[in-house]
Amino acid sequence: MRKPSRVVLPVVAVLASAGLAVPAQAAPRVVLDQGHVDVVGIAFEDGALDLHVHDDTSGTEYTPSQVQLVAKPGAEIAVPADPAYRFLGAAGGRAWVLPQVQDPELLWPGIGAEEVAAGVFTGDALKVDVVGVNGPGDVSIFTTDAFGTPTVLVDSGNGLPDRVSTTAGGHLHANWAFEAPGTYQIKVRVTGTLAATGQRVSSAVATYCFKVVS
Repeated sequence: MRKPSRVVLPVVAVLASAGLAVPAQAAPRVVLDQGHVDVVGIAFEDGALDLHVHDDTSGTEYTPSQVQLVAKPGAEIAVPADPAYRFLGAAGGRAWVLPQVQDPELLWPGIGAEEVAAGVFTGDALKVDVVGVNGPGDVSIFTTDAFGTPTVLVDSGNGLPDRVSTTAGGHLHANWAFEAPGTYQIKVRVTGTLAATGQRVSSAVATYCFKVVS
């Protein structure tokens, strides 16, 4: 004799029928993989520092948790033989670099504090601290001069936190380098000292998600 078929209800339906709270489903992340993006967008609102992601192409702002930032295969380079680049690994090894100078095919990451008014912070100074990196390889942020000589601002390979200095109203582009493909979480906090009171204020730690594609 054939057994009656059993109806299996989705978990959400079971919870709802029992009068229990149904967990909210996470919205899919917005993927940004090219164009000008202020990865670390800084604002000062209602007495607090805030970190966000600003997509300059669309003019849209996101919380860091809403976004997946992508380094596409075209970001892959061979580590230069110049000893000044040893922070990226052995010469001839592979790294993925989102460049300081815009490449229209790649993400162009910036650090922007245009939303912070002059005079709010002492000396207009803001400190962007990279306090943690979780991923399959090390991460560095560095600038290069006209001769290609690097100045390393952040290098998770020799310990964190590391600090990038910027100013109210300022904007900075640098090279963001990843030493292996995979997914990275980069934790960032910004601090400043209020000019009117001398009080030091800090943002909450924001976690930025990068995916490096080989």
